[in-house]
Amino acid sequence: MNRLPEDEIVYFLLPDRFDNGDPGNDRGGLTGDRLVTGFDPAAKGFYHGGDLQGLIARLDYIKGLGATAVWVGPVFRNEPVQGGPGQESAGYHGYWITDFTSVDPHFGSNADFAALVAAAHARGMKVYMDIIANHTADVIQYRDCPRDCAYRSRADYPYARRASDGAAINKGFAGDGDGSAGNFARLSDPDYAYQVFVPPAEAHVKKPEWLNNPIYYHNRGDSSFAGESTTMGDFSGLDDLMTENPRVVAGFIEIYGSWIDRFGVDGFRIDTAKHVNPAFWAAFVPAMQERARRRGIPNFPIFGEVFTGDVDPAALAVHTRVDKLPAVLDFAFRRAVADTVAGSAGTDELARLFAGDALYEGGARAALRLPIFLGNHDLGRFGLALRTAFPTADEDELMRRAMLANAMLFGLRGVPVIYAGDEQGFTGHGGDQDAREDMFGSKVASYNDNRLIGAAATTVSPRFDPSHPLYRQLQALGALRQALPALRRGPQMLRFAQEKPGLFAVSRFDPVTGKEVLLAYNTSTKPLIANIEIALKSQYFTARAGACPAAARAPASLAITLPPLGYAVCEAK
Repeated sequence: MNRLPEDEIVYFLLPDRFDNGDPGNDRGGLTGDRLVTGFDPAAKGFYHGGDLQGLIARLDYIKGLGATAVWVGPVFRNEPVQGGPGQESAGYHGYWITDFTSVDPHFGSNADFAALVAAAHARGMKVYMDIIANHTADVIQYRDCPRDCAYRSRADYPYARRASDGAAINKGFAGDGDGSAGNFARLSDPDYAYQVFVPPAEAHVKKPEWLNNPIYYHNRGDSSFAGESTTMGDFSGLDDLMTENPRVVAGFIEIYGSWIDRFGVDGFRIDTAKHVNPAFWAAFVPAMQERARRRGIPNFPIFGEVFTGDVDPAALAVHTRVDKLPAVLDFAFRRAVADTVAGSAGTDELARLFAGDALYEGGARAALRLPIFLGNHDLGRFGLALRTAFPTADEDELMRRAMLANAMLFGLRGVPVIYAGDEQGFTGHGGDQDAREDMFGSKVASYNDNRLIGAAATTVSPRFDPSHPLYRQLQALGALRQALPALRRGPQMLRFAQEKPGLFAVSRFDPVTGKEVLLAYNTSTKPLIANIEIALKSQYFTARAGACPAAARAPASLAITLPPLGYAVCEAK
């Protein structure tokens, strides 16, 4: 499977919400009520029973969709339940890790994960792990602040006062000066800003064992997601690791390197990547790529989550230049498509997005490797964006808009990521817990009242229908993308955009032959006829999707007719 990252079609899922292959592990081997086991299939914030065995059983469904890689939400052992009285929820999502070396018992075992990787590889599919280095579960507590602890800065609470020799040692901790292990070893007391303690019952809950020492955490209170707190504050109370410390860097290289060594995983998605100092990634990424090469995996995609709500890609691109991340999730793409297809923005917004491709490290060539998506488990689903933007639209219009967005996802530059359930018309009620519906039949009332796109059924029953129109469209788009190298590896050239809904057109070019593929999209609810500039040598065309003229109307000009919310893929002969 020596495919380049840009050759993949990725299917993303949370194991707990996908399928339940073994009801015996629903409670993770724990005994008690939901506040102990974390299991309550009727509550959207608790475990529902999905596991790795269920995922293995559905790999053919995923492959049938056309996906070549499965991005699996974090599988590591989590704190089962967190939150104050009345605010409790479970670690079903996988982002509250205590043991970085083992699969959470709610999902199965390490042997089950090995079986998943083997089963995927047998089908020619890759497995991407969702990893976290920014934080662990919320175990460390502050004596002088039970909860909602405000961030305390280095200036107000310097490390110097807690050094073994009493000397000023802020340098190195701030990313400058002496960042050596010896300098960090001078810290003898973790009470930099708050008086920290670990409840005795959890003194050794984290693995590897070194993670139980509070000296390896920032301990400065909750991030305000501004200034230095962006990389040094607790993420909503989660214990924020001191990733500047060489011991922490080496520790995580060994943790995640061992998952490559033991299981042969094929890539990493990095959660909360922008909340970690850049020097950590500059050391971590090459180490993982080298570990993968030694394991016989020459192409090991690594992409970071850098949340932004803006179409301007600068906030994303800086992390490929400064942090040296090979790629980042393209939140700007999602915003641009939402604004134009699930909104009323002009198609020039898409043009502005792609004009920023030069900002990424490696330029437009590197932008081909950016994972692009329409919705996810944090932001919410694209189907909800459609229903919210067009509350009076009929089901036919919503379906055409969903299909138009899918055509952009598979035709425009980047690596398409499908969020589990989108192929079944899931809509959700919002972000986070409201966008994490069960695929295997739900008992959550707020999921089961959703109006799905393209299906009369609800999430009460299992939703693995390969005849669903969105499943079949994605299947066809995936086959087209695999058949045309231009759509995977080819450079992209803007052909037309405008300041109102309507035509957006680009050309993609085969990286070997230079053959042109024209992609034209109509974001308006009216039919359009337009002449689009093409390459002079492109004279005759084959329609690969939609309707295309057989020949250019004149040298370097193609006459395109598109229906409302329609699209066409025209391949030059």
